Amino acid sequence: MTEAGTAGGAAPRRDVREHRVLYGCMGLGGGWDRAPYTAADVDHAERAVRAALDAGITAFDHADIYRHGKSEAVFGELLARDPRLRDRVLIQTKCGIVLPDGSRPGHYDLRAGAVVRQVERSLTRLRTDVIDVLLLHRPDPLARPEEIAEAFAALRAQGLVRQFGVSNMSAAQIAHLRTAVEVPLVVDQLEMSLHRRGWVESGVLVNTPAAAADGFPHGTLEYCAAHGIRPQAWGALAGGRFSGGADTPAARLVAELAARKGTTPETVVLWWLQRHPAGVAPVVGTTRPERIAACRDAVDGPPRLDHEEWYALWVAARGAPLP
Repeated sequence: MTEAGTAGGAAPRRDVREHRVLYGCMGLGGGWDRAPYTAADVDHAERAVRAALDAGITAFDHADIYRHGKSEAVFGELLARDPRLRDRVLIQTKCGIVLPDGSRPGHYDLRAGAVVRQVERSLTRLRTDVIDVLLLHRPDPLARPEEIAEAFAALRAQGLVRQFGVSNMSAAQIAHLRTAVEVPLVVDQLEMSLHRRGWVESGVLVNTPAAAADGFPHGTLEYCAAHGIRPQAWGALAGGRFSGGADTPAARLVAELAARKGTTPETVVLWWLQRHPAGVAPVVGTTRPERIAACRDAVDGPPRLDHEEWYALWVAARGAPLP
């Protein structure tokens, strides 16, 4: 890392729930294939990570499968280039998805041994001796909570993982895990954005015909709030659907609010998530430094959207009045 990306700065907050925005590293590491990453891929990752740090983002979200492990590996290269960087960042990663390989189908594996092995491989790729936060990437229908509890206890006892959480899980699935898992579960990472609105739609579609078409597990955010679990939003920028200059009512309203408040459209989109009382922490996944920089105001302070502005964005995005 260059001086701009490493100089100064306090140690990161080690409780991931204190981070308002995370940087998602899925776009780093070259292609979604098994070809080795290149020096250009490392430089590309460095530019994105530097932009995130310059914007005040110090929590970095990974998964063992991203780019077949290359996303973690190029991040490890950055840590090797500048050993001071590790003390500035919080590293979160995920395990549990097994990608297809030849005749072997893709599947999920949350058996105790598999979880521990994947963590050990992530540690090697990331070139660090501890993962700050480990998430279970997807529910495994064959998983037994007792086995997951065994894995978590072993990883914590060995000092390999500091905090634990889940991803893409409903309230019922988390509650089932908590019957055996004794360590606190601090995160549930879900797809949430101004485009993917099931997380907020489910709360108002109760007792309406439209409820049957909403796939979001109703009550999940309420469960998280009641048990100290912070929702993280993957896909938070919705691929630039509302901040990339599209000519739609919602995109025009985002641009209007950004101009009125002296900020960027990206920030307005993130503020819409952050304004919800569940305490949603967006995960920003773009690799373009200018778009990462445009998220700065969502990192620095509370969302500056009032009650009516938040609802106006919701109604514009859904394209229909609320029930």
